[in-house]
Amino acid sequence: MPWVKLLYLAFLFIPLRIQLGYCDLADDYSDDEPAAAPPPGQDNCNGVFLSYAFTSRSKEYPHVKNVTAQSWVFNSIATIVNSGTEEVKGWKMFVGFQHREILVSASNAIVVYGAGDFPVAVGNGTTLAGYPMTDLKTSIDTAGDYNQIAVQVLFTGTMFGMKEKAIPMPKTIKLANDGWNCPKPTKYPTYMHVCCKKNPKFKAKSPKGKYLPKQYGDLNFMYDVLKAYEGSYDAQVTMDNNSPLGRLDHWNLTWEWMRGEFIYSMRGAYTHRIDYSDCIFGLAGQFLQGLDFTQVMNCQKRPVIADLPEERANDTQVGKIPYCCRNGTLLPPLMDESKARSIFQLRVYKLPPDTAKTVFYPPQRWNITGLLNPQYKCGAPIRVDPTEFPDPSGLPEAITSAIASWQVVCNITKPEKKKTKCCVSFSAYYNDSAIPCSTCACGCDDIDTDTCNPNRRSMLLPPDALLVPFENRTAKAKAFAYLKHKTVPKKLPCPDNCGVSINWHLNSDYKTGWTARITLFNWDDTPFEDWFTAVEMKKAFPGYENVYSFNGTKLKSVKNTLFFQGLPGLNYLVAETNGTKPDDPRVPGKQQSIISFTKKQTPSINVRHGDGFPTKVFFNGEECALPDDFPRSAGHSYQVSFTAVIFIAIMTFLLMTDRLH
Repeated sequence: MPWVKLLYLAFLFIPLRIQLGYCDLADDYSDDEPAAAPPPGQDNCNGVFLSYAFTSRSKEYPHVKNVTAQSWVFNSIATIVNSGTEEVKGWKMFVGFQHREILVSASNAIVVYGAGDFPVAVGNGTTLAGYPMTDLKTSIDTAGDYNQIAVQVLFTGTMFGMKEKAIPMPKTIKLANDGWNCPKPTKYPTYMHVCCKKNPKFKAKSPKGKYLPKQYGDLNFMYDVLKAYEGSYDAQVTMDNNSPLGRLDHWNLTWEWMRGEFIYSMRGAYTHRIDYSDCIFGLAGQFLQGLDFTQVMNCQKRPVIADLPEERANDTQVGKIPYCCRNGTLLPPLMDESKARSIFQLRVYKLPPDTAKTVFYPPQRWNITGLLNPQYKCGAPIRVDPTEFPDPSGLPEAITSAIASWQVVCNITKPEKKKTKCCVSFSAYYNDSAIPCSTCACGCDDIDTDTCNPNRRSMLLPPDALLVPFENRTAKAKAFAYLKHKTVPKKLPCPDNCGVSINWHLNSDYKTGWTARITLFNWDDTPFEDWFTAVEMKKAFPGYENVYSFNGTKLKSVKNTLFFQGLPGLNYLVAETNGTKPDDPRVPGKQQSIISFTKKQTPSINVRHGDGFPTKVFFNGEECALPDDFPRSAGHSYQVSFTAVIFIAIMTFLLMTDRLH
């Protein structure tokens, strides 16, 4: 019967189904899964292989018609693989973003020069460093363990200004470690890759131990673990100013704890916020229920740390640390080598699973700022050989070592236009017009630009107008413009908004030499102790002779730069004060000196035509904004006019000759 045949077929099918099911189950638990094929180009790379792949993007709110203003969510993947024979310590990768990108997250890496947590603008490109995996081992040393030789970074962010079907790829990718050469990447519509190789001519310091050698920077930090306990450790932070133009006043240091750590106590410094509420309501309160949090100094993920004032240096509770308690002052070694270093110590508590005595994760994203000082960009902490210290016993040649040490290197960066903190004006004996500081030289974000023009060039002034605040110069500027037959705009230029200005006045020019006068003005409410200024004189530097009211030095490590500081007892630039009468303008703090130069070493120098004016000016390490011109002499103007007359005469003659023909 038919149903009997069907039943028979069903019984035949059952063993086959069981056999197929068993095979599928065995495949699910098999360890012999085929490895994924390497990306294109990796097989032929004997070095470090980097790739970047765009994966997706979608339109963000708000939806606007303007293409350049429309924001998009984007996702991409960067991969870095050590396919060579040399371990890469402290890997860094540069990604040349170019579409006004804002990174919201990046897995397994941190933004090296980011001053804070995500989101961070990276539209001009950014450098990433590995975290928590900082080193890429070789396939030889790990038996091909991909988890130790490679890192994958998943990006999520926002970008602007592209049509819907356009693909937002970076300009380039490369390995940012010193001593590596990277050619132009091979590019595809949604993917690019490059193979970077060690530069055979690069001579790196050979490490004494198993970690990287210490590097040189304008400002160096050492993060040394001195003592380790179960669940906590004692650390010491040492900052060294190595730059002749580097300086910090009232420094504020910030970093970011990445694994829930917090500061229990400190010596030699303090946190701006002394509060333990973040611990109680966070993970620390859950894991450390037996800890008395009332004694905790700070539980912020990103604390702000400051130096102690001088009167706390001998305090047995928070002081008694060498090189501490200078009220946040860090001077160049040229001025005072003993004040070029600062130290503080802290007790750090850790959270599970990092409570073992041998587990340490230094804080990341270091950033330091000062009152009116250079802008520093700091790299990621790099593991170095443990720092050695003289043994506390005082025994000769006895030393003790830190348990673990990391170095953070910071370098001075040139301030962005209209974001500096000081400016320069030019004047000369042969011209009755002074060129003041540029409009909005120090920014115009804090003023009402409806009443002034932030984009108009600053108006020429009589030299005496430089002695009064900007708000008292309007009448002088208008009167001077009328006198010189210059047009007075309806909307006057905005002020420079700088707390400190420096006037460089060309004082004289004679056969065998010339002189200049430099004047420092403090328009702020804060005085400057132990101030310094420096000027770069590209052509005049060899002829520097003397400065008469300051101490002057030719810097050896900074090209063509003269360094000036106050004489003993005259190193204080006072703050701005009120005038003698209620209606008088406020009076700036002021210091000035004559500087003499000889022409013996610079016989071809043309002082009036620009060689007598500095090409860079610094105050307390901050590079000041320069005017876009210098005072012109009558002879210079006459020369230009005479050339124009000759040109017109020749053209007239040619036209007349042509007409006669």
